[in-house]
Amino acid sequence: MPACAWRVAPALLALLAWALPVAASAASAAVVIMYHRFGESEYAATNVTIEQLDAHIAELKSGKYAVMPLADIVRRLADGEPLPERAVAITVDDAYRSVYTVAWPKFKAAGLPFTLFASTAHLDKPSPAHMTWEQLREMRAGGVGVGHHTVSHLHMVGVEAERIGEEIAAANERFEKELGFKPGLFAYPYGEAGAREMKMIEKAGFVAAFGQHSGVIGSTESRFYLPRFAMNENYGDLDRLRLALNALPLPVADETPTDHVVGSGANPPGIGFTVARDVGGLEQLACFFSHAGRARLERLGPSRIEVRADRAFPAGRTRLNCTLPGPDRRWRWYGRQFYRP
Repeated sequence: MPACAWRVAPALLALLAWALPVAASAASAAVVIMYHRFGESEYAATNVTIEQLDAHIAELKSGKYAVMPLADIVRRLADGEPLPERAVAITVDDAYRSVYTVAWPKFKAAGLPFTLFASTAHLDKPSPAHMTWEQLREMRAGGVGVGHHTVSHLHMVGVEAERIGEEIAAANERFEKELGFKPGLFAYPYGEAGAREMKMIEKAGFVAAFGQHSGVIGSTESRFYLPRFAMNENYGDLDRLRLALNALPLPVADETPTDHVVGSGANPPGIGFTVARDVGGLEQLACFFSHAGRARLERLGPSRIEVRADRAFPAGRTRLNCTLPGPDRRWRWYGRQFYRP
């Protein structure tokens, strides 16, 4: 079996006790980048151009980075094993046809592993927009990792728990029938997840789950809400890719609120976190909201940061990005995505 396409085997079930360490070391950190479409410029918000993709591959192959299968990174972190400097994983969401026709041939020729998170309904319904099961089997046989993305690309927040459970089980059945295994990694559609959704994914037996908020694995304690840097036409130039690939974790603890779903009673929510004591220079920390720009920061004691928003969060997704200059001209990065139904 290819190294990046693995079963939820007994050895992996031990990972269910895993919590990521709060540490500033690059040896316990990894960057995950995320794509959707390739060469489909009519969907610029989720697409990278072929020229951008070629430039990204050249950068990833430059010798500066250790590009690894996502499952290997998850396993090493779970086992407390060090990662190579600048460890990177590539992920793609949604199984659009351009993954098969454009991206895979290029990644394969470059020897770059990646993981594809697929919604099974897209594979079941013949469409020129999405891949087929036959194509996915071919890619998996070629070493591509496969992750779970629900049946219907479901907006999970606000949906009855029964519906979520049904979609997870139904997709598992389709993966078992078509590929012979159940994925151990999960990606939340749209990156939307609250405390309830994260708990359901944990109970369903997944090893780890990923959002769509920027950040470095190693800067959060929860293995069920891991960050990824999204790439698209507007945010996929080479400078931003390099910024992401060279990012370091901003290790935090005691995050508030504990739920990413914003209710009507506390909007904007009270956001805060405690930075690991071995991280200095907190006076240079800057945080930005996607809906309101730069946030006001209050520092309580040596390492507690409170993030203040002057405007209520709008309906839908709101992202928070916090950055801090780090060593070797690299940036420490912490992100969260909130969702208001």
